[in-house]
Amino acid sequence: MKPVVDFLPYQRAWIADQSRFKIGMFARQTGKTFSTGGECVDDCFQAWADGRKARWVVLSRGERQAAEMMTEVIKPFTRAFYAAYNTLLKGGEPTYDETEFRAPQEKGPDAIYKQLEVSFPGGSRITALPANPDTARGFSANVILDEFAFHAKSRDIWAALFPVISKGQQKLRVISTPNGKGNKFYELMTAEGSVWSRHVTDIYQAVAQGLDRDVDMLRSGMADEDAWAQEYELKWLDEASSWLDYDLISSVEHEAAGHPDEYRGGACYVGVDIAARNDLFVIVVLEEVGDVLWLREITAKRRISFAEQDALLDSVMQRYRVVRVAMDQTGMGEKPVEDAKRRHGNVRVEGVLFTGARKLDMATTLKERFQDRRARIPAGDPVLRSDLHAIKSQTGLTGQRRLVADGDTDGHADRFWAIALATGAAVTGYQPYEYRAAGRESVSARASEEGRMTDWPREDRDDRGWWKTPLGAGIRGGL
Repeated sequence: MKPVVDFLPYQRAWIADQSRFKIGMFARQTGKTFSTGGECVDDCFQAWADGRKARWVVLSRGERQAAEMMTEVIKPFTRAFYAAYNTLLKGGEPTYDETEFRAPQEKGPDAIYKQLEVSFPGGSRITALPANPDTARGFSANVILDEFAFHAKSRDIWAALFPVISKGQQKLRVISTPNGKGNKFYELMTAEGSVWSRHVTDIYQAVAQGLDRDVDMLRSGMADEDAWAQEYELKWLDEASSWLDYDLISSVEHEAAGHPDEYRGGACYVGVDIAARNDLFVIVVLEEVGDVLWLREITAKRRISFAEQDALLDSVMQRYRVVRVAMDQTGMGEKPVEDAKRRHGNVRVEGVLFTGARKLDMATTLKERFQDRRARIPAGDPVLRSDLHAIKSQTGLTGQRRLVADGDTDGHADRFWAIALATGAAVTGYQPYEYRAAGRESVSARASEEGRMTDWPREDRDDRGWWKTPLGAGIRGGL
């Protein structure tokens, strides 16, 4: 019998691959959604003929894309297959429905999503929904993740979906064009030693195998070489709006960073991002070794009390020689900062209000550290990489630049801001105490009370005549 649809060779290879976990990276306009929709419709008709049930769920990036998948791919395929095979199948025609998918929430009313569905007489079904963690965990079925690189919160969707798929023998199809490196699709396509069957077809391969496209016209019409390289040539490009791109992040990674036992006893700077409820509380410790700041310890906790946050900071202060602490004082940070100053001193603890200008200043300082290779962070930490990469630079209508975090992290880029706070604290450097002019005898007496600085060698004074202290503060010697 003549095939219902005449697929191109790379499309036939994709459909014929019955691996349980299959992922495909295809150029734009090469029929990835078309061929994947054909696979699931074919499976449902085969199940109808075999007397079994097939269950498929298509998760698209939004309601509009889910509707397009159903109306432009699934329905036409279903009608075409039924027209070809209706004399061989019993029980009536497939039906099409639009209903609601309800997802109970911890607080408030249920979340409601539009659900489009094709039901087959034999009991098989194909459902199309917008992708999010609610819909991802709502079904035990074969799943298609359509344009997965463009899904908001792709890691959350993956965390909700994969345990459901792994319980049975359901199949998983992931298809997309590239969308930078900051998403789960990139990780799945590039991970080594995985169980995935991978398919890659760029625009040149597709045209060579019979796809009717004018490559020169498409390239000229796009008029953007970076976009062309990513969407048609399948090159992994970093997002231009990312404050720290992945190449810059990886350039300062080091295997020895992130280990407290590597601490050398040097001066340390601490950044604390305050949090409550669902955000992350993060403490970062940077040790200054020469002119390089080494990340020695990073602690991230969710849903812990302010008492526990205080205890974590106290522990850091005891274990490291901390010169300065910069703490997020915005909103709920007022009291933790006040308490920290009382426990550890006003000189060492600084409260930072997260104004737009201050955030930009801290982020710029951090970026310059990375560009100058004067920072070291743990190597191979995907969560930290994601947080560092999550900050985007946007320019508003007034021309004012602002920094925002994308939605594909487990917080609000809290690790980024904790490291930025610590790096900003290091810029402040040693600060002298205020002083009043006094005679030699008064100064000597006060110095004695402050730790007998008069007994220190003359070389322990700086070139301005200030006595040095362990924290860099000093009293004018007057000698």
